Amino acid sequence: MSKWDPTQYLAFGNERLQPALDLLARIPLEAPQTIVDLGCGAGNVTRALKSRWPQAKITGIDGSPEMLERARAEAPDIHWVEADLNKWRPDAPCELIYSNAALHWLDDHERLFPHLTAQLAPGGYLAVQMPRNWFAPSHTNITEAVQSGAWREILEPLLRPAPSHAPEIYYEILSPVAQSLAIWETEYCQILDGENPVAEFVKGTQLKRFLDALDEPQRSSFEAAYRERILTAYPKRGDGKTLFAFRRLFILAGKSGTRHA
Repeated sequence: MSKWDPTQYLAFGNERLQPALDLLARIPLEAPQTIVDLGCGAGNVTRALKSRWPQAKITGIDGSPEMLERARAEAPDIHWVEADLNKWRPDAPCELIYSNAALHWLDDHERLFPHLTAQLAPGGYLAVQMPRNWFAPSHTNITEAVQSGAWREILEPLLRPAPSHAPEIYYEILSPVAQSLAIWETEYCQILDGENPVAEFVKGTQLKRFLDALDEPQRSSFEAAYRERILTAYPKRGDGKTLFAFRRLFILAGKSGTRHA
């Protein structure tokens, strides 16, 4: 993964935060003592976890030093750790492993999700939100732009299959290891401002690794090819707003056993 740009990512902070808060509201734990925010990014969601459970020991884990620098500056009282999410292991079982918009960057979910559930303390929860918007124009146009120009040889190897699966796949993965399981999807109608806001939104996440793989002038030419497609797919309305439908997948898996006070 290339370097993250916290400023670009947080340009749509409210839109990215709402699914995280919706997941947080569904967690039934009253007073967990050990919480991990896996893939914490710039820490805005970690701070929401701290606000709900101020007495808990909360650790934010991320692989981006740029994101963690921003997180530490905003909340020095939270423990921040730079680590590869694929290799992370807790020192002791956690009562809550929370992950917002991070695990879709990792492969092999058939192994990953049971592994994370195994790191929970008895009665603990795994709470996950991931985008599942891969077949919307915002994302399919990345592939089209990649295959449309002289940069194809460089960028095509970066294309990957849809990284998050349909809800029934996660049921099959988690039902053997979870005592309780809730899986749902929400499609958010995001109302955005700006000249080409969907292109700006995607530039902070999915488009970034393609842009980072190119030098000028190909980088600018590739971005222009993508932006032209997106402006057609998501035109500005008469009131100046652009509607961007974005589907997200939620998972809340509880581990069997009794949590000790």
